[in-house]
Amino acid sequence: MKRVYMDHAAATPVPKQVIDAMLPYFDEHFGNPSTVYDMGTKVKQVIDEQRAKVAKLIGAKAEEIVFTSSGAEANNLAVKGAALANRKKGNHIIISAIEHHSVLNSARFLERQDFEVTFLQVDEHGLVDPERLAHAIRPETILVSIMHANNEIGTIEPIPELSAICREKEVIFHTDAVATVGNLPVDINELNVDLLSLSGPSLGAPKGIGALYFKRNLRLMPLLHGGIQESGRRAGTENVPAIVGLGTAAELAAEQLTHKVEKVQGLRSRLVQGVQDRNTRAIPSKGFLVMQVFVSKP
Repeated sequence: MKRVYMDHAAATPVPKQVIDAMLPYFDEHFGNPSTVYDMGTKVKQVIDEQRAKVAKLIGAKAEEIVFTSSGAEANNLAVKGAALANRKKGNHIIISAIEHHSVLNSARFLERQDFEVTFLQVDEHGLVDPERLAHAIRPETILVSIMHANNEIGTIEPIPELSAICREKEVIFHTDAVATVGNLPVDINELNVDLLSLSGPSLGAPKGIGALYFKRNLRLMPLLHGGIQESGRRAGTENVPAIVGLGTAAELAAEQLTHKVEKVQGLRSRLVQGVQDRNTRAIPSKGFLVMQVFVSKP
């Protein structure tokens, strides 16, 4: 029997092009990017090139990308980093009740640091009501975090409408776009967000790499303290092979995005029709629901 893998929300196979691009940075080009001699400076240049590729995928500038170890770390840096850096302005944050655990648990951590957290409930489709968000914002609100799409139920949130409310009230807006970047067209200018998280494995890069988009001049409190890597926002010697993998995967995703969406739409329709034809009640797995993410509309 042929096995059909349908849980790309959990793990994605790494394309050969990505693996081939990574391999030289394990042995041939192994220099530390923070060193001042050529073995390091050449690798630093490669990192900057990959940063530009990731930025291009989401319509950002290269200097607005911070590499992290995962989408979860990117979410932690966005939520904790923005809240702690802006604590003098207020102590209230808002997240949806269906966020990924990396956002939910970051918010619960902040509660223990004397922040107030509002967990917005969603409707029967998993959508955040913009009016409910507007009513929840208070003078002391400093941050709102609403995911772009839910990897389990397939709901795509009305991010531009939600972020516009925050922009009007001068509240920082973060979105977890791990489920969508590389699978749907994502543009930070259209979404109008201040912070956006993405994950390498979701778009064909290896595990252990992610990134955070942050709007220029936005203050973030680092979670890792040490050297000046990532412009002082994320200390630690860079995982160069994984960064090269993410940059290569981002480049491939940009080239293949239209075809990928069309292919997944066809697969989803075929699966749904097959279930209906057999008149069988089926409980969809995460993989099926992720296919909904690619094509759902709010």
